[in-house]
Amino acid sequence: MFIDNNGVRLNLREDGDPSGPAVVFANSLGTDLHLWDPIMDLLPAGPRYIRWDKRGHGASDVPKGPYTMGQLVSDAEAVCDALEVRDCVFVGLSVGGMIAQGLAAKRLDIVRALVLSNTGARIGTRALWEDRIAAVKSRGMEPLADGIMERWFTDAFRTSDAVAPWREMVASQSAEGYAGVCAAIAGTDFITPTSGLRLPTLGIAGSDDKATPADLVRETTDLIPGAQFTVIRRAGHLPCVEQPKEYARTLSDFLARTGTI
Repeated sequence: MFIDNNGVRLNLREDGDPSGPAVVFANSLGTDLHLWDPIMDLLPAGPRYIRWDKRGHGASDVPKGPYTMGQLVSDAEAVCDALEVRDCVFVGLSVGGMIAQGLAAKRLDIVRALVLSNTGARIGTRALWEDRIAAVKSRGMEPLADGIMERWFTDAFRTSDAVAPWREMVASQSAEGYAGVCAAIAGTDFITPTSGLRLPTLGIAGSDDKATPADLVRETTDLIPGAQFTVIRRAGHLPCVEQPKEYARTLSDFLARTGTI
């Protein structure tokens, strides 16, 4: 299923009850909507689960970069408006968590609760992202895939056969799209807008996350008064992949606390 946002076609998918309360997922840099596959069958029946591919990723269009965070937030807004989503729980992982913060600051009619997973109000430095952009533009995605796996996963997972489809997911992404989103991250600092949010929030970190360490996630979560925070053990940057049962349980508990289920 596709929608159009200012000439950019975005691929999206719905699961669950189409008449249920909405739970919207935004995934990380270098992944598509299938990032959430490991937890979908573990989540409770009742909600309407919505996922989409960021611009430059998966089956969505790959416009020429660089992209801005405003464009990524606008894409999320367009997905929600097209599906008439209001008062959703918005789950964002990594750059998806930045999109979540930006959308919540812009459209509280859409977002009533946040899950900020493995993310920050600001991630890395401009120099780090400029180096990453230069590398992907000169070499493509395949040579970068092993290094990304090292940052994302625990050693036990990374050296197992289970890592293969995730490495392939990264290696198959568009270099233009990946670099475009890197530029959006490089230019984003949400400390001020996120500190102004007042809505139910859960922060989730991975104990072994080398990309967005647990302290960064905690600091970001603490910007929002009353927010809760948890660490999933034996997991890196993508705990929904390494520890899907624990991740689904944690998310399900939050859905219950916010009256979604």
